[in-house]
Amino acid sequence: MSLMRVLMLSWEYPPRIVGGISPHVFELSQELVKQGIEVHVITKATPLAPDEETEPSGVHVHRVHLDREPDNFVHEIQLLNKATDLRCRQLLEDWRPGGQPTLFHAHDWLSLDAARELKYEYQLPMIATVHATEQGRNQGLHNDLQRYIHEQEYWLTYEAWRVIVCSQFMKEEVSKYFSCPFDKIDIVYNGVNASKFEFDWTEEERAEWRARLALPDEKIVMYVGRFVREKGIHVLLSAAGVVLSEAPNTKFLIVGGGHRERLEKFVRWYGLQEKVLFTGFMANRSLHQLYRVADVAVFPSLYEPFGIVALEGMAAGAPVVVSDAGGLREVVLHDKTGTVSYAGNPESLAWAILRVLNDPERAEQLVERARKRLKTDFHWAHLATQTIAVYERVWSEFLHSYWAHNTLWPVTPGAEERAQRLHVKEKAVTGAFASRPQRPTHVALPAEQIPVDVALKVEPIVDED
Repeated sequence: MSLMRVLMLSWEYPPRIVGGISPHVFELSQELVKQGIEVHVITKATPLAPDEETEPSGVHVHRVHLDREPDNFVHEIQLLNKATDLRCRQLLEDWRPGGQPTLFHAHDWLSLDAARELKYEYQLPMIATVHATEQGRNQGLHNDLQRYIHEQEYWLTYEAWRVIVCSQFMKEEVSKYFSCPFDKIDIVYNGVNASKFEFDWTEEERAEWRARLALPDEKIVMYVGRFVREKGIHVLLSAAGVVLSEAPNTKFLIVGGGHRERLEKFVRWYGLQEKVLFTGFMANRSLHQLYRVADVAVFPSLYEPFGIVALEGMAAGAPVVVSDAGGLREVVLHDKTGTVSYAGNPESLAWAILRVLNDPERAEQLVERARKRLKTDFHWAHLATQTIAVYERVWSEFLHSYWAHNTLWPVTPGAEERAQRLHVKEKAVTGAFASRPQRPTHVALPAEQIPVDVALKVEPIVDED
């Protein structure tokens, strides 16, 4: 097989980081290139990065601009897909004569519209990674926006040749919520680049950094994550009183950005101002240093498809305590690589934290076993190899399917004639989206959420011969 090319569609990519998709796509893309895959990431533009660049790793990044100011989040995603579609067409038209194996890899529903349009126009296979589900995240669907996202997620799994998820938990959730066949779903764990945490650091530097956060005799219990209910910060704060009753020399660090007024109000009401420190958003070296001074890293999520932060804690050498929500119980093995508590249960969480604080020898054994597992199950080289196996399977199945007989790619006779009939060269200049507004057909959005200009697709020209 000649060198494979992958168009990686992701709404976020460094330096633009909104959630976990950005670091996932970044690390995976780098490792895919190392293993011989040509990777082109198409993502949203950011003022902090060039529109077009080839990274030192060899990953090609194409950042696209919205053609107008969006009215709301759904409209923003639709405009992003419109811009993504056009940039992909330009790339595809440059590549099409060579016939190199080319796939679309869409990350979450945010990339669905462009991936689906390109899939049908060019008759090339699409793979999807589902990082989380709207129904799982919100423990149900409670408004029209959530129902709209849920339906987009359904179509993503339906349209994909194969679906990649990050845990057995997510495989079961995707199958259940979207009636996706079990044998269509592949599990590829998320990974962590442990070398980021292995910087040289003197004991004096460590002590100085630690002194900024806690008193010399205080143990540090650290949380990192978004300030949303699903991450369970309220469970940790409720458990803090129990922990402090047995281990009064404990300091709780809450790391993350977002609205924390209600959490701070709870801390004041509970009388924990001296024991709880909100550090604000931290990243890169400062965050890695924080991990390395923590006595316990706690992740008490109520819903968690995987839990990359737990991997980061393990890579930094911090004893990890997690809830048993979702994929966390696959990432952290209880009493082997960490300590697992019951999700949403402050008493269970306090028990798990105290178990680590009160038994440093056991904690160190857990840390050592966690480090060993990182080098196998969560190593990006291993995960990229698994992903490439999915790509190769899909391309092989595609070549032996009826799709190959209608593709615009020159792998079967008549491809160029089919491309001319569909005017794909022209669409790479003008775009393939109509400009007239239309309400989404499958969901009733509240009036304030309906985009003024929803991106539509041009129907493909049918060959009547």
